[in-house]
Amino acid sequence: MSALAFTLLALLLVGPVPVLLARADWPLRAPRAAVVLWQAIAIAAVLSAFSAGVATSSRLLMPGPDGRPTSTILGSIDRLGWPLWTFYTAVSALTLLVGLRLTVTVLRVAIGTRQRRARHRMLVDLVGVSDSPPAVRTSGLRILQVMQPLAYCLPGVRSRVVLSSGALQALSDTELAALLCHERAHLRARHDLVLEAFTAVHSAFPRFVRSASALDAVRLLVELLADDAAVRVAGAPPLARALVTCASAPIPAGALAAGGPNTVLRVQRLSGRGNSRTLAAAAYSAAAGVLTVPTIALAVPWLTELHRLIAG
Repeated sequence: MSALAFTLLALLLVGPVPVLLARADWPLRAPRAAVVLWQAIAIAAVLSAFSAGVATSSRLLMPGPDGRPTSTILGSIDRLGWPLWTFYTAVSALTLLVGLRLTVTVLRVAIGTRQRRARHRMLVDLVGVSDSPPAVRTSGLRILQVMQPLAYCLPGVRSRVVLSSGALQALSDTELAALLCHERAHLRARHDLVLEAFTAVHSAFPRFVRSASALDAVRLLVELLADDAAVRVAGAPPLARALVTCASAPIPAGALAAGGPNTVLRVQRLSGRGNSRTLAAAAYSAAAGVLTVPTIALAVPWLTELHRLIAG
């Protein structure tokens, strides 16, 4: 029953739950809490998937005829029978493969993203200029001689904030300040690490169960967090105008850009009711529940049984 419950929970957390949460409007008024809830759902989904496999695999070590746990996996063939033993062994092997796939995916996403950023940072340092007007002068800033208004950042140990000459000409000093605050917020909070984690989990799960809703929703939420940081410094109107100006700019791979496909939604939000502490508190509570309730309801009985077997 524990294995079945863990399996159902994992399927819910990688399928219907992300779809429903991605369609909700309330995360726009509590982006930080919504990110925490998304992280809790992702962690619970991974743990549930592993727990389902471990709970099934544990049947191979149930007490044998002498009342003691079987000392080897082969020792449980007579007790379980070949069909059931084969099923439990296959699930155990699948669990190991899922763990290996997740590990490889995390490493692949992390290495690939950093390689792309390193190449892009090298190009930016080669073709960009560091001399900038006093209004936007800051460390790590590079100006590209491009007429299209664009602004983005390259996170990492040697981070960069990139502006185009078109953005310098099209935006006022207050709008440029808002844009720089937005990009610095991404770098300061390391939003890139949040996106990497969700990208890895999304890639690790099979296509027939995973949903792109989580990844798209978290991408929007980290932009909202950076928007909020910029609003606190420069105000909403300058940021809104800057976002509209840079809306059509391309987003380089591995970068976090101010513009993008959600610009209209973000600008509308800036003129809305603002963030809600009540919604945030509810989201934090839900995140805690997603992690703790399954653990108490499902993991504790299984761990108790495992302790009994080991002690016996």
